[in-house]
Amino acid sequence: MNKPTLMVQGCTSDAGKSTVVAALCRLLHRRGVRVAPFKSQNMALNSAVTVDGGEIGRAQALQALAAGLEPHTDFNPVLLKPNTDTGAQVIIHGQAVADLNARDYHEYKPRAMAAVLQSYGRLCDQYEAVLVEGAGSPAEINLRDRDIANMGFAEAVDCPVVLVADIDRGGVFAHLVGTLALLSESEQQRTVGFLINRFRGDISLLQPGLDWLEARTGKPVLGVLPYLHGLYLDAEDAVARTSLDAGPSQGRRLRAVAPVYPRTSNHNDLDPLRLHPEVDFRFIGPNEAPPQDVDLIVLPGSKSVQADLAWLRQHGWDTALRRHLRYGGKVIGICGGLQMLGRRLHDPLGLEGAPGSADGLGLLDLETTLAAEKQLRNVSGRLCLPGDAALAGYEIHMGVSHGPALERPAAMFADGRPDGALSADGQILATYCHGLFDQPEALTALLAWAGADMGFAPAQTVDPVARREADLNRLADATAAAIDWDKWRAALPGQPW
Repeated sequence: MNKPTLMVQGCTSDAGKSTVVAALCRLLHRRGVRVAPFKSQNMALNSAVTVDGGEIGRAQALQALAAGLEPHTDFNPVLLKPNTDTGAQVIIHGQAVADLNARDYHEYKPRAMAAVLQSYGRLCDQYEAVLVEGAGSPAEINLRDRDIANMGFAEAVDCPVVLVADIDRGGVFAHLVGTLALLSESEQQRTVGFLINRFRGDISLLQPGLDWLEARTGKPVLGVLPYLHGLYLDAEDAVARTSLDAGPSQGRRLRAVAPVYPRTSNHNDLDPLRLHPEVDFRFIGPNEAPPQDVDLIVLPGSKSVQADLAWLRQHGWDTALRRHLRYGGKVIGICGGLQMLGRRLHDPLGLEGAPGSADGLGLLDLETTLAAEKQLRNVSGRLCLPGDAALAGYEIHMGVSHGPALERPAAMFADGRPDGALSADGQILATYCHGLFDQPEALTALLAWAGADMGFAPAQTVDPVARREADLNRLADATAAAIDWDKWRAALPGQPW
């Protein structure tokens, strides 16, 4: 039997669907309602390892946290991880099942929908309510056939829909009216109201527009949500460029950068560096030259390591890294970044392209071979740096690395396994541990290591996990204050609001 279910769809990508669902999960959790987040199909290179040993989109892991739950594969039964402009690795119930191009995946969708409905059924059996996030926009005409991510799912389970639009990007009334007009009659009927997101200004000046919208569509505006600056929440996929409220620096700032290669994955690993008041961190895009005046370069994860390594060379990062190390700079490689730092990359099965091998950057004496089975596990342990700092994170990789460099590990996991490599000269640290900077002890130790030769020692302790929790509460509080609850309850009778 279906439990009370609400689906949040957006007029566009990045309209705020993920944060709205996270806020609503936290509000119901506070009221003691056992609520589960759900996204039937997600396309993202930002993922998390679940309690049942699978992989889901990062946004659903955040929503699970908001609901007081451990991430589970049923929260995101279909995850697509793009590895080219026209193809993606297809992950069903947390496990990779195929690499498909867009046309082949379209044919695969009925099987994916079966997995979606299985997960949704299990959530209805276990929880009192389900909050569903759509994907992209429901008005993409070319994607309506066999849709499993938006109205196709809503129609299948017969749930109401709230439509979100981002007023900060402009055209909010056109977005809402146009999207509604492109829906079928039954889809229009199940759309119970609108949320306008990221508003800043005098709301009295917006009121005539809200009145017009309600009169034009016959649908209520359920709330106007404020623009919240500096939220420290995991982005679903796009690399975050906005600043975080890190607080004042008390002295010299460590200068750190990371390249944004085309298939960068799990870029949220670097959010704690953006958050720290003593770190001047920047992502470096494809139209920017590699900087020559930094203390730390971080090579993040990658979904297509050989292709992203070729991109690095094309943009001069191989030369920049060698120069950086000659002048005493530090380098950290995470997952795919670790693999790039080695001597050779082998892909005998053609998992990331044509079968074959390629030269790595040659900065660590190790080689990596891609294997069919993906390594998925949550980990904890201690860094092999002064202070023996505790760390916790997760592994998501298909590569198996071997070589002399691994005899000097970067960390020791609690299960006794060594992880990664620390170069003999102490300038390069490489690890398979995503979430490397999330624990305060590890973050402080890594920053001290990165700035040791420059006399930098972090004076402030930053707790990214506590900050994320505080910002979830700030988001929930702001959402609760902005929603018109009389309209909300009238639009959603029988739901636990």
